[in-house]
Amino acid sequence: MKMRSIAPMRIAKTGYVIMSLFFCLLGMGFILHADIGTRMLGTILGIALIVFGIVKVIGYFSKDLFRLAFQYDLEFGCILTLLGIAVLVHPLAAVNLIVIAMGLLIMADAFFKARIARDSKEFGISDWWFILVASVVTGVMGLLLIFRPGSSAQLMVILLGMALIAEGILNLAVAVCTVKIVKNQYPDRVDPEYEVMYRKGER
Repeated sequence: MKMRSIAPMRIAKTGYVIMSLFFCLLGMGFILHADIGTRMLGTILGIALIVFGIVKVIGYFSKDLFRLAFQYDLEFGCILTLLGIAVLVHPLAAVNLIVIAMGLLIMADAFFKARIARDSKEFGISDWWFILVASVVTGVMGLLLIFRPGSSAQLMVILLGMALIAEGILNLAVAVCTVKIVKNQYPDRVDPEYEVMYRKGER
């Protein structure tokens, strides 16, 4: 029987790791340069969201071994891509709208990653607790973005930076802990002819 290609899984996992690290670096950049212009903020964030959205969709169709990390990524990938396009097309939109939208998205992602942590525990993955802790911290950061304690634009950019760092760490934890690439994976659906030959003892 022909083995399943592991190329999509490698692309998805590598993309996840790279984009997670990029989100961490982007978050630190926002914290250090909180006075960044709205146009630059929208352009950088829009491109990052589009790329990560595409990576998430690829991950959904990659069919990794445990099927944990990418199980909700078709919907999230599409939403991220659409949000990224909207931010990129309208980079001068109010910072408030960008921050609130990111807060909602980050909080929702944290909620679903908490479910992945629960599923990981049932699978016997020992690092499930790290995913859960990262989900809680990320969810709190998402809430802060939605109900920000101040109206200063610079403060909102700093909170956005902190939330992006938390989101990056969360996605990195999920990719490293739950995505296992096994070279000799068979397709989900067994070829009927192969099944008949196997029952007859043919090879």
